[in-house]
Amino acid sequence: MRSLGATDAVNLDGGGSTTITINQQLINRPSDSTAERPIADAIGIQNGRVS
Repeated sequence: MRSLGATDAVNLDGGGSTTITINQQLINRPSDSTAERPIADAIGIQNGRVS
């Protein structure tokens, strides 16, 4: 990330149960053989203006 010019970054867990959604659509295919797991932690990113 530093080589890309970032001054701050977050390393997300990339384990087999990790899922990525955009607009409520699943983007990746989790490889955990036990199927989906309940959400334990989440990071929400929203694009918008503050007035």
